[in-house]
Amino acid sequence: MKLDNMPSLQSDAVIIGAGHNSLACAAHLVAKGWSVELFEQAATLGGAVKTAGLTLPGFRHDWAAMNLSPFAGSSFFSNYNKDLIHNGLELIPVAKPFASAFPDGNWLGVSNNAEVTTARIASFSEKDAETWATLTTEFPAKAEHIVRVLGSRMNLSANALMTFNILRKAGISGSLSLARFLMSSPRQWLDEIFVSEQVKATLAAWGMHLDFAPDIAGGAVYPYLEAMSGQAFGMVLGKGGADTIIKAMGRMIEACGGRIECNAPVVRILHSGGRASGVLLADGRRVHAKKAVIANVAPHALARMTGGTGSSSYDTAIARFNHAPGTMMIHLAMQDLPDWKASPELREFAYVHMAPSMDQMARTYQQARAGLLPDEPVIVCGQPTAIDPSRAPSGKHVLWLQVRMVPGDIRGDAGGEITATDWAEAGEAFAERVLGILESYAPGTRRKIQAQRIVTPAELEAENPNLVGGDQICGSHHLTQNFLFRPARGHADGTTPIKNLYHTGAAVWPGAGTGAGPGFLLAQKLAGN
Repeated sequence: MKLDNMPSLQSDAVIIGAGHNSLACAAHLVAKGWSVELFEQAATLGGAVKTAGLTLPGFRHDWAAMNLSPFAGSSFFSNYNKDLIHNGLELIPVAKPFASAFPDGNWLGVSNNAEVTTARIASFSEKDAETWATLTTEFPAKAEHIVRVLGSRMNLSANALMTFNILRKAGISGSLSLARFLMSSPRQWLDEIFVSEQVKATLAAWGMHLDFAPDIAGGAVYPYLEAMSGQAFGMVLGKGGADTIIKAMGRMIEACGGRIECNAPVVRILHSGGRASGVLLADGRRVHAKKAVIANVAPHALARMTGGTGSSSYDTAIARFNHAPGTMMIHLAMQDLPDWKASPELREFAYVHMAPSMDQMARTYQQARAGLLPDEPVIVCGQPTAIDPSRAPSGKHVLWLQVRMVPGDIRGDAGGEITATDWAEAGEAFAERVLGILESYAPGTRRKIQAQRIVTPAELEAENPNLVGGDQICGSHHLTQNFLFRPARGHADGTTPIKNLYHTGAAVWPGAGTGAGPGFLLAQKLAGN
């Protein structure tokens, strides 16, 4: 990546931040003939999508995001897959995307073989297997309507068209059922259709990826989509690391004349008379934009960089923007994969969840919300080298442990063991709790660890200010802060009260994930197509 510090010329668009949404936005704009410059405060591109040698030589770890299925299924990828592949993008399909292990030695995995998955569910409940078969049959039609909602531009005309199309195809009854489903909590939906508590827990674990504990309204859709799409399409990882998408988009931008600069923090957005004109960098340079200043920042940072937009309702909304609880990452260089007590087959899955019940997930979430270190955190164990051995030396492995949920600011310990309330002091002790839980599911795992790197919520935010308190999704997706209300009512399309100033990133509709929806939708809006 070319990262020069020469004074910049005036461009059509200046983009603050070089996460995947910024890069998707810039790639589309430069393809449409815009001149674009991106300024990133960190030393490397990617935001939360980075891959690096965090432990020992030859071991490559995804810093935060690992799952690239949303990117592979995105509109951006559909439009630019040939260009991305030409610029080095390599994706690897995963036939066994996720599983849950349980303390009693049982396990349940979802693979892209519907018969196998249904048979596994039948071992827990024949009735649930019948329900699963029905869900599988109905998925293509139901998914069409859900994707139509989740892919909408969330403005008046787009929503009117979306509603019309859903009514035309699903009818009034079907449309009302869809609306009810979109408002349901994971527990409400799962209790209505499944019997086995372990089947329910396997699906509910996906809600915890996106700030939807079992009892949070609006969360049912995410476990449903992850389960059904995981069976229908599997999962997608990046060859050599998730940063394959970052490197490919960066090359696309530069090949079309765009300019990217790292170690270049923006301290102020320049505007006057209600119109944005450029940015001020920390080194004193002023960079002017003829058409657009695009800020991929957390809402509170947008308020700080503008000094206020002049709209009291908007400024109040972004000041009140609510972040999700934090996450902790633990990166392990391994002699071998875990020997899962439940089944050796678990070594073949990309994700293994340790989230044994909906009640435990709900308790963990409430503890984190209360500022307590959870006594039994939910753990997502990523095993990328089971699918992509290029990420480690021959015969070795990496483990990607994502701990959900944890508090950004510690007020105490629900386990009654850790007295520290600063992550710098509490991080190692809490990581020991996490590794102890992993050991209980896969005895002998500790002996296989060659090196480890703990990344606390405080470090996640320090490295990427958008991850406030370690919130990897840059803001809660609860109903009052989603759809038309993300990040503020009337601004889900990325517009702000300041003309020519636009907001993008996970804080903007359609929100978090590697699908680059916020960036690509904004670029299409600006370029006119």
